[in-house]
Amino acid sequence: MKKLAFTILFLSTLTLNACNNTSSAGDGAGKNPEGEVVQLTAANFKQLVWDYTKNPQEWSYKGDQPCIIDFYADWCRPCKMIAPIMVELSKEYKGKVRIYKINTDEQRELAKLFNVSSIPAVLFVPKNGKPQMAVGAMQKASYVEAIQQVLNVK
Repeated sequence: MKKLAFTILFLSTLTLNACNNTSSAGDGAGKNPEGEVVQLTAANFKQLVWDYTKNPQEWSYKGDQPCIIDFYADWCRPCKMIAPIMVELSKEYKGKVRIYKINTDEQRELAKLFNVSSIPAVLFVPKNGKPQMAVGAMQKASYVEAIQQVLNVK
């Protein structure tokens, strides 16, 4: 397999130290429109992606399509650079890949869960299999390559 142009960290090698607290921040827990970048909170993350409070040691993706999760902060310049790319990808892969974003300043529990210490960090979540994390801003072509290779979406 062709090597990706970025460093990938495998979640399977991470020790997940999930908290058992739930967050009541934000609503939209059941909303997941296709073709849009959707903001995640701990509450809707548990409903749409993975309920880490029920079984923190076993990854079990809840989605019906592969997804990309962009960990960002409002003050982060590289995060601002990739935000429009995520919007483009959400439209181009509508019906094939869901695009989410998580504000690491507001959702510290989720950032800690995935050991996000540098942003932007982008988690590629295949429908089946383990997610893979890429750290740092990349060109759109690199995200497309990851969608094809990691998420197996053409």
